[in-house]
Amino acid sequence: MRVGLRGMVRRVWGRRGVKVCQRLQLSYRWCYLFLIVDGRAGKLYWCWIDSMAAEEVLAAVGGLQQTTEVKALVWDGAPSHRDADVRALGLPLIGLPPYSPELNPAERVLQELRRAIEGKVYPALADKVAAVEAALAKLEADPAQIRSLAGWDWINAAVERLPAAHAA
Repeated sequence: MRVGLRGMVRRVWGRRGVKVCQRLQLSYRWCYLFLIVDGRAGKLYWCWIDSMAAEEVLAAVGGLQQTTEVKALVWDGAPSHRDADVRALGLPLIGLPPYSPELNPAERVLQELRRAIEGKVYPALADKVAAVEAALAKLEADPAQIRSLAGWDWINAAVERLPAAHAA
């Protein structure tokens, strides 16, 4: 997820007949949240990267692979996800059909993050990153909510069908 200072207008409640005015920030600075969602255990793993170039994604997946028990990746067809070096890490990939972000478990968590952080003006990018991390910590404290957002039956079945070396 790209986190930047170019804010988005969100739907908000207002009084009937009164126009709601939202402040909007137009600054072009951002960083990227690399998020792994374990929908079965209700856990989140994340790190911050500077771009979604294949080299950055490769380093992020490699680092998270060493520190977590990631067994497989559910990935869409993004260009950095199709890179041969990223695929050579040895993790089984559970593919998604084209144009189906609603099937990506990370997208459900990102929707909750956007709901928590968008529609506000932040003084600096570090403040918005801190708000994202606070929202992630709140989500992480409730594994049942993460399981309800991303612990879908089809993903659990796909993980169960993995070869024995990866499913353990």
